Amino acid sequence: MLTSLYVGDPDASITDEQLFQTFSQVAHVASVRVCRDLATGRSISYGYVNYNNPRGAARALDLFNFTPLYNKPIHIMYSQRHPNFHKSGTANIFIKETKMFKRLKKAGKHTKMVEQFGSFDEEGLLFDDIFGEEEASFCG
Repeated sequence: MLTSLYVGDPDASITDEQLFQTFSQVAHVASVRVCRDLATGRSISYGYVNYNNPRGAARALDLFNFTPLYNKPIHIMYSQRHPNFHKSGTANIFIKETKMFKRLKKAGKHTKMVEQFGSFDEEGLLFDDIFGEEEASFCG
């Protein structure tokens, strides 16, 4: 049962309390954490929200994924912390498809990324209406 969510790209100024208040609107939140640089204490632009119940996590994912939080769109996915998952070699990779990436792909020069990370399925591309045609996310 998945109850933990990874929250990517929140505004750098967001606090644990703000994340808690936002996600508590959906269901009871067990805990939250904005991840910070140990040396500076600054946000490193991701965090975790943990629910007691998988329905709350699913609802939050549906409701908040790609929505602006403090004027910056956040990206949410399930956080899978089971050790076997990490050993399996399976992962989600998010790539913002910028103009430069599009030019590299059109020229066939994005293959270095494929060599490093393995092939990916074009069906895994998730285009984000917030960014329009300029940027996209990949989930594979």
